[in-house]
Amino acid sequence: MTEPDFGNVQPVDVLNLKSLEKRAEAVIGRGEFGYIVEAADDGYTKWRNMNAFKDVHMLPRVLQNVENPDQSTTFLGEKLSSPLLTAPIAGNSLAHPSGELGLAKGAKEAGIMMAQSTFASKTIAETAQVSAGAPYMFQLYMPKDWGYCQYLLDEARQANARAIILTADSTLGGYREMDIMNHYHLKGKIANLAGYNTGESGAGAGSLFKESMQKLNLGLIEKLANYAQLPIIIKGIQTPEDADAAIKAGAAGIYVSNHGGRQLDGAPGSIECLPAIAKVVDHRVPVIFDGGVQRGTHVLKALALGADLVGVGRPFSYGLALGGWQGVKSVADHLKMEIYIAMQLTGCQTIEDVKKMQCTTSFEI
Repeated sequence: MTEPDFGNVQPVDVLNLKSLEKRAEAVIGRGEFGYIVEAADDGYTKWRNMNAFKDVHMLPRVLQNVENPDQSTTFLGEKLSSPLLTAPIAGNSLAHPSGELGLAKGAKEAGIMMAQSTFASKTIAETAQVSAGAPYMFQLYMPKDWGYCQYLLDEARQANARAIILTADSTLGGYREMDIMNHYHLKGKIANLAGYNTGESGAGAGSLFKESMQKLNLGLIEKLANYAQLPIIIKGIQTPEDADAAIKAGAAGIYVSNHGGRQLDGAPGSIECLPAIAKVVDHRVPVIFDGGVQRGTHVLKALALGADLVGVGRPFSYGLALGGWQGVKSVADHLKMEIYIAMQLTGCQTIEDVKKMQCTTSFEI
């Protein structure tokens, strides 16, 4: 294979993750930025994702002899420098020409987990060349063509994916007004649609996935697991009932997420759903969480309420836009710095200590 082209890269000076959005807007095209930043309908659920963290209060311990907190952890047998995941986002080349290559390189250098979307702007094989030896998962939108699904799973297995993340909350796309105003859509920008002859030349994501996404059912978990011979993690879980049903149907992991507020507007923030789901999961399988993470303290709160791995989405896109793979690493490094401080100030020496930390909240625990 040829040497990957990472384009222009540079470290990014990160004051905080929230400040990256305006800076990225200045370097990303209007339609592309709108696609990344937008939420469904009035944006309430996206807003709640970020603001519900304020309703979770950590109870710090003192005199705990915390000299040098260790935030390393293990997820699905993979050693990570921090419990962070680059949440799967479609078309990363919208932010930077290197796309998923830059995201994979940044995640690898930061020592964190990467997840690649089916709707990626680089193929699984291209990304695998960069992520080789680093922890990697593949996120699957279920196509209506089983042969195409097998192709994607084969590619993911060859890329040494640690798990398949089946997105279950996208039977269709949420109503996103910025795309309408900008006359913007992703058709023609999805690399993995070009790697297999679907028999629908020029078809966009809608025609290849819409029918099958609306027919998602619990029986698919076993079918995918049997073929892929990989753990199947279900993404988009927002209720304890769905978490329990997915595990009983063979799910190897639960991913608590509302798709960054891009699907059903009016759903609660992800952090509000997490405690009750974690309670019913009861450590039977690992739990991934994403939704509005902007601070190291948000990561600690999610871990304390039951998560094992914490996904971050848009901020990594903004870091990628501003500095390529080095920008992705800069965002991860900043978060790790904030996590280190928060662990010190809560008296937590390890991530296991964080998971045992007491929190008060109005949510069900």
